[in-house]
Amino acid sequence: MDKHHPTARARKRLTAALAGTAVIALALSGCASDADSGAASADGRIPLLNFGGFGGGSNPKANYNPYLATALSVGNYLYEPLMMLNEYSCDYEPWLATKMEWTTPSTLVYTLRDGVTFSDGKPFTADDVVFTFEMLKKYPALDTRGAWQSLTSVAKTGDGQVTFSFDGSGASSLVAVNAVMIVPKNLWSTVEDPTTFTNTKPVGTGPMLVGSFSPTKLVLDRNPDYWQASKIRVDKIQFNNSDQGQVDQLKLARGDYDMNAMYIPDIEKSYVSKDREHNKYWFPSGSPISLYMNLDKAPFDDSEFRNAITQAMDKKKIVEDAQQGYVSAASQTSLVLPNAKDWLPTGIPDEGYISYDVEAAKAGLDKAGYKLDGSGKRLGADGKPLSFSIQIPGGWNDWIQAGKIVQKNFQALGISVDMQNPTPEVQGQNRLTGQYDLTFGVRGGSCDMYRNFLEPLASSETAPTGETAKTNEVRWRDGETDRLIDRLRQESDPAEQKKTVGELATIMYEKKPYIPLWYGASWFEYSTKRAVGWPSAEDPYAKPSNMPIILTHLRPAQ
Repeated sequence: MDKHHPTARARKRLTAALAGTAVIALALSGCASDADSGAASADGRIPLLNFGGFGGGSNPKANYNPYLATALSVGNYLYEPLMMLNEYSCDYEPWLATKMEWTTPSTLVYTLRDGVTFSDGKPFTADDVVFTFEMLKKYPALDTRGAWQSLTSVAKTGDGQVTFSFDGSGASSLVAVNAVMIVPKNLWSTVEDPTTFTNTKPVGTGPMLVGSFSPTKLVLDRNPDYWQASKIRVDKIQFNNSDQGQVDQLKLARGDYDMNAMYIPDIEKSYVSKDREHNKYWFPSGSPISLYMNLDKAPFDDSEFRNAITQAMDKKKIVEDAQQGYVSAASQTSLVLPNAKDWLPTGIPDEGYISYDVEAAKAGLDKAGYKLDGSGKRLGADGKPLSFSIQIPGGWNDWIQAGKIVQKNFQALGISVDMQNPTPEVQGQNRLTGQYDLTFGVRGGSCDMYRNFLEPLASSETAPTGETAKTNEVRWRDGETDRLIDRLRQESDPAEQKKTVGELATIMYEKKPYIPLWYGASWFEYSTKRAVGWPSAEDPYAKPSNMPIILTHLRPAQ
């Protein structure tokens, strides 16, 4: 999914005017008493934390089916996977399983944790794991992460063990397998159609239970029988849905929210300055937003042209002006840094960051045969002035501002670029069908290195211009790239995986199939007034999306 969507909606809401200050005052009064109730209790726990939204669209319905896109976004508080992926370090932490071991490249054995119970008191067993995966096999619509793309069987073996068998190496399926939330067999085996089941009374192994629900508020209660309950010091979490971005911003600044994930203009002034002791934020790097060139079209099919263009991209200006300094420039390797620095090959200088150098770009174009005419226009191989269009979704203001900088970067080379602003849906479809010259896109940036390179670069994922590609929207076709991606799919040895990723990163750096410009932000604002232990730039133990991990670190503020 295009990870920019939430940011775009937040920006649109924040720029919309409210009917009047009375509306703001009324809305602000809504959770003041709730927020005030968050003082530490005598037993060393936090009575209540107020968080931001819980999803579900404009008219949320109670839906806790962890496999449906329409479910409320609190599934990871209620259900758990076998191993927890730390999305910052990309390491696995033992969770419902205490151990996973590759006994062969195609056989993965999990040892399950003893003493875990579901929230209805029933024990968690290997039967629940086998049932969950067999259900996803029977109903492929539920297998949204593709766990069964290479799985052949899941079976209970030995005492408290489950064995996963794969068709060939299973290494590329590890992220997908460990993303599956385990549900109780005794309840879900009676569900007639799990693809439509809304599961309004959820039973899971997670740290929280559903307390109450309304379209604007969802309250989760601490699960006293949770297998690591001693680490959970939060008694209640209240999620607050709102379609009024400015009201949410004011509530956040006032301290009504203990945590939220939203774009805030001029955050130092509008949020931090309101309570410098407690109001904090951290925006870790997410997936890179990249300049896509349609490689089916000249001159983008010329690597020397792409190399020169890369040097002309003023990423620093994009970060400072279009992104307000909230993010950082992206490495040409496409790896998210500094998180993935251990995957960088040693032969790439400056961690793959390419300096802005217009004169070098001009010289590169001249050398490649793209000369200037007498009026300063850059000519193509056919002797005609080069002229392109760039498609940026309408309403995505930060992308549009970045696109204007890219326009000027091309103009400095003597190349005319016209900006078009179709709807996000049209722009997305045009990317897939190749109906563009230049555009922005988002691929990669996850802990799944195989998919980080498969999706944007594999020949199997693209199609000729005019036909719909799967995910390779730039139309990159390269035999060496395909060979390395296939090798990465089969490789289970971590050292060999890093070697292969390094070779793929080198192709990105040297051949430039597309140009990563900046890292998207993972928006994360938090208050230390009632709770401390949040991840931060100083202590980046997890990403903001890793709330199950974060919950085990939170403790009452002194």
